[in-house]
Amino acid sequence: MMTAARPVALVTGASSGIGDAAAIALAAAGFQVIGTSRDTSRVTARTGVTYLDLDVTSDESVRAAVQHVIDRFGRIDVLVNNAGLGADGAAEEISVAQAQRVFDVNVFGLMRMTKAVLPHMRAQGHGRIVNISSVGGFVPNPFMAVYVSTKHAVEGYSESLDHEVREHGVRVLLVQPGPINTPFDTNMVQADSPLPLYAQRRRTFHDVMQTQMRGGDDPTVVAKVIVTAATEAKPRLRHPAGSTAARISVLRRIVPARTFDKSVRKLNRMPS
Repeated sequence: MMTAARPVALVTGASSGIGDAAAIALAAAGFQVIGTSRDTSRVTARTGVTYLDLDVTSDESVRAAVQHVIDRFGRIDVLVNNAGLGADGAAEEISVAQAQRVFDVNVFGLMRMTKAVLPHMRAQGHGRIVNISSVGGFVPNPFMAVYVSTKHAVEGYSESLDHEVREHGVRVLLVQPGPINTPFDTNMVQADSPLPLYAQRRRTFHDVMQTQMRGGDDPTVVAKVIVTAATEAKPRLRHPAGSTAARISVLRRIVPARTFDKSVRKLNRMPS
């Protein structure tokens, strides 16, 4: 085992989008970065980033990957839990099996990674776990109920865990992106039991989402916030990422519930 001269950051879901941008930004900030993906043979290599195959839904894969990093670099200073999966469809249209698949990546995959790195971070007396949430972690989004519920779970898990491990020198922090211009909307789990009564609203939702995503922030915007969460001296628990996320975060806190509810329906072109 060798000890890396630079701090070590482990980033899941680093093959594209936010994970790729985060790996690049952390390397530029002085970290030795290990980026993971289920199949890194198809990943575009980045300077300062070492790639490692990892399936966050597999206990053995997670254990082996984390041990490999410890054996090679001697430490893990930052874990960025970015790997995620979307779900497209009304809650009634998505089977429990499909929901379990999404939860296994977005929630249980994050928990597996966290549990695997925590003993090492506690032993070294410091560490940051940066969990990628979403504005969906604090606002509703029709036709994404399963995905949104995973992000609510990530929010609750992260805040509670942060209290448990803070006295051991470890912080658990949240980054909450708004709409980001990535292919996320083209790689979602599709409802296996679509119902005709939702068809029109679902098409409208697709139009709204595509407009928001294509007009969304660049992944580098989120990457900068991830670096801030990983390095700031006095870390905040929650970090909205991008202008839309920051604005919605404020509105959620100050706008009356009934007014906010109406704005959600208006944004998604739903009847009042």
